[in-house]
Amino acid sequence: MRAIRRFTVRTVLPAELAALGELVHNLRWSWHPETMDLFAEVDPVLWERVGHDPVALLGAVGPDRLAELAADRRFRRRLADAADDLREYMTAPRWYQTLPDAARAIAYFSPEYGIAAALPQYSGGLGILAGDHLKAASDLGVPILAVGLLYRHGYFTQSLSPEGWQLEHYPSLDAGGLPLSLLKEPGGAPVKIRISLPDDRVLHAQVWMAQVGRVPLLLLDSDVAENDSAARDVTDRLYGGGTDHRLMQELLLGVGGVRAIRAFCRITGNPDPEVFHTNEGHAGFLGLERIRELTESRLSFDEALEAVRAGTVFTTHTPVPAGIDRFPVDMIARQFGGGNAWPTVPVERILELGAEADPGRFNMAVMGMRLAQRVNGVSELHGEVSRDMFKDLWPGFDVDEVPIGSITNGVHAPTWVGREFMELAGRELPSLLERARGWEGVQKISDAEIWEIRRELRGRLVEGARARLRQSWLDRGASPAELGWIDDVLDPEVLTIGFARRVPSYKRLTLMLSDPERLSELLLHPDKPVQILIAGKAHPADEGGKKLIQQIVKFADRADVRHRIVFLPDYDMALAQLLVQGCDVWLNNPLRPLEASGTSGMKSALNGGLNLSIRDGWWDEWYDGTNGWAIPTADGVTDPDRRDELEATALYDLIEHEVADRFYDRAADGLPRRWMEMVKHTLTSLGPKVLAGRMLRDYVVGLYTPAARAARALSADGYAPARAFADWRLKVTKEWPGVRVEHVEASGVGDTPEVGASLELRATITLGDLEPGDVLVEAAYGRVGPHDELIHPEYAELTAAGVDDDGRAHFTGVVPLGRTGAFGYTVRVVPHHPLVAARAELGLIAVPEEPVGMTNGTLR
Repeated sequence: MRAIRRFTVRTVLPAELAALGELVHNLRWSWHPETMDLFAEVDPVLWERVGHDPVALLGAVGPDRLAELAADRRFRRRLADAADDLREYMTAPRWYQTLPDAARAIAYFSPEYGIAAALPQYSGGLGILAGDHLKAASDLGVPILAVGLLYRHGYFTQSLSPEGWQLEHYPSLDAGGLPLSLLKEPGGAPVKIRISLPDDRVLHAQVWMAQVGRVPLLLLDSDVAENDSAARDVTDRLYGGGTDHRLMQELLLGVGGVRAIRAFCRITGNPDPEVFHTNEGHAGFLGLERIRELTESRLSFDEALEAVRAGTVFTTHTPVPAGIDRFPVDMIARQFGGGNAWPTVPVERILELGAEADPGRFNMAVMGMRLAQRVNGVSELHGEVSRDMFKDLWPGFDVDEVPIGSITNGVHAPTWVGREFMELAGRELPSLLERARGWEGVQKISDAEIWEIRRELRGRLVEGARARLRQSWLDRGASPAELGWIDDVLDPEVLTIGFARRVPSYKRLTLMLSDPERLSELLLHPDKPVQILIAGKAHPADEGGKKLIQQIVKFADRADVRHRIVFLPDYDMALAQLLVQGCDVWLNNPLRPLEASGTSGMKSALNGGLNLSIRDGWWDEWYDGTNGWAIPTADGVTDPDRRDELEATALYDLIEHEVADRFYDRAADGLPRRWMEMVKHTLTSLGPKVLAGRMLRDYVVGLYTPAARAARALSADGYAPARAFADWRLKVTKEWPGVRVEHVEASGVGDTPEVGASLELRATITLGDLEPGDVLVEAAYGRVGPHDELIHPEYAELTAAGVDDDGRAHFTGVVPLGRTGAFGYTVRVVPHHPLVAARAELGLIAVPEEPVGMTNGTLR
C-alpha cells in the first residue's frame, strides 16, 4: 500500500542544543565548513548516510545521542561559538552598509534556486546562478529579498536504462523535511496568497521561507487544501507541464511573488523593495502586479508604468529566441480580460507590452524589457547577441545603441572551491576572497603545495566517481559480481577532463565523439593518457538530448575505454562540486555564440583547473591566450556537420599536442612546472573576475543603485514626477512624427580636410509643438563603410541657437576631424529628459531623409 500523504516529524532538541535548529535552518551552513564540521560531529556515520543534509540528520539522530551531546561541554562550547558566529554574520555591517544612497531593499525573482543539494529546487545554470547571487548578496550585506516557487517534485532525478537511455524520476519532497518554515500571520495562521483565474477559479498559495544567510527566500506553494486538483499541481514540477501549466506557474511567481513580498514586509517590518530584479521572462508578470497596485492608488496606467519601469531591472539569460517563453495572445487575454480583468489595468495595454513580430504570440522577454528601464545580458558577448536579437524593439537605432548592457556572471567561491584551497587562501592570502584583492600573491605559493592539493582533489573525484558509477550500473540491472572492473576505473594520476552541463543540442555533448577512434587513441595513449568524466541531464521532453546521452553512454560502455571515460547520471550540486574541484581541465564546446555565459568553467578555474573552451560566453572576454586554451571556431562554415568535424579536429589536436604535453612534462622533482605556471596565471588573471562578489558589486553600482534613485525620483511628492514624466512622454510620442531634420550646413574646412581641423555644423530642426529642451540633437561622425554607413560612430551634442517664428529651431556644434581616411557625418534628433536612462529608451529618432554632409574625399 502507498501512503496518500507524507510528512516529516521533526525531532525535539534538548534546550542545551536549541542553537542546532538555528544553524540548520540558515542555509549559510552550505558554504560554511566549520558549521558542517559541527553537524558531522553529531553523528559521523549518519552524516555520511544522509548525504550531508543537516535537516535529515536531525530527523534521524536518536534521543540517546542528543542527550549525550547535551551533556558534552566541549560540543556545547563549539555549538555556542558557531551560533555566535552566525549571529555576528547576520547583523554586522558589511560592504553594502558603507554605500551612500543605496537601495533599502531589492526584490530578486527567479523560477529556480540552486542553494544546496538538500534543497533541490533547480535544474541548471539559471538556478545555480540565482543561488550564488543570493549567497554573494548575503556575504556583502546586500538587502535582497528573493522570490521563487516551491516545487513538490523538484526537477527530476536521472538514471539510465540498460540501453543507456535517460530515465526520469520525480520523488515527492516534503517541505517539512527541508530547511524551510512557513510564513505566518502574527496570530499564527499561514499567509495565503490568492490570484483570480478565469471562470471564477482562484489559485491559492502558501509561502515557505528559506534563510540564505542574511537573505530571506520566499517560495510559493500551491499544494494547499483550498485549491482544486489542477491548481494544487501548479507547483508540482520545475519546467513541467504544458503551456497552460507554465502560464499558471509564471502568474504565481510574478503576481503572487509581489503579493508574498508585501505580506512578508508587513509582518516582519522589512523595508519594501525599491528595486525589482526580474530574471528572464518567467517572472515578468510582477510588473503588471505593481502597475495594478499603483493604478488602484490613483495613478493612470501610463504614470504607473513609468514608476514601475524606473525601479525594475531585467536580466536576459538566453541567446536564442527558442529559449524565451511565448504564450498565445488569446490565453493572456483570457487571463487578464473579460470577467477576470483588473479594473484599472486594461487588457489591451497588457497585450501591447508583450507584442512581438508574430501577432498571435505574447512574448514574456519583450514584456520584461518594456517594463524595465535597465536591461542586461550575462556576458559581454551575450550583451552583443541580445542587442541584435531585440533590436526591433528600438527601430532606427544602430545595434550598438540598443539599451541592453551586460554584467558577466560570477560564482560563489565558498560554495564551489575545495576546502583545501579555501584554507590555503585563508592562511596565505587572507584578503583574496573577502575583498577580491591580492591575487598576484598566488605566484608566491609553492608549486608543490598547489599540486599536492590538486592531486588530493583529483583522487577524491576518482573515488566519488567510482561509487556513483557502481550505483548507476546496479540501477541498470548489473549484478555486484560483474562490477569488479569499476575498482580500476579512472586513475588519480591521469590527466582528467570534465564536461558537465545541461544537454540541449547547441552545447554539443557528443562533439568529442566526432571521430571515435581518435578519441580512443587519446584516452588510451601509452605515455599521455586522458580520462573524461561526463554528466548532464536532458529536458524530459527533449528526445534529441536523450539520444545524445545514449550515444555517449554507449561509447563509455565499451570494454576497451570504460576505465577512461565515464558518464555519471543525476548531475546535481554535489556531483558538480566534485567535478569542478577534481578535474584538471574543464571542457566546453558550445556552438558559438549560443552560450550566454556559462559558469562551471569559472568554478574549475578557482580550483586550479584550466579551461579548454570555445570562445563563447564569459570565456570570450577573459581568455588571454595563456590562462587556458581556446578551441578554434569555424564560424563561416554553414554546413553544421562540417563545422562540427573541423572544431572536433581542433579539439583533438589541442588535447594531444598542447594539453597532454604540458600536463605530462615533469621536472626532476616530478612537478609539471609549465602546467603549474598556467594554473597560477589562471588564478591570478581570472580569480578576481569570476567571483560572484564582483558580479554583485557590478549589479549594485551599475543597476540597483541607479534604479533605486530613479524609483525615488519618480515616487517623490506623491508620484508627481511620475505624472509629469508620463505626460512628457505622451506629448513627445504624439508630436514625434512632426520632428524633422530640415537642413544641415557645414563650414570650417576647405576642399582638402586635414586631421586636426574642425567641422562646424548648423542644423535646422522642425520640432512641431516640442521645445528645444525636449530633444537632444547630435552629430554622429566617424569612419564610413562602402555604402556610406557610419561604423561605430562618435557623437557630438549640438547646442540650441534660437527658434524662428515658424517654429524651426537651430542647433550648432563642432565635429573634430581626428582620424585619417574615409570620414562621414550626419545629424540626428532623439527625445531628451533627465529621467531617461538611455538615448534609445523611447525608441524615437529623427534623421535626415537623405544623407547629408557626407565628405567625398578622405582626410589627410
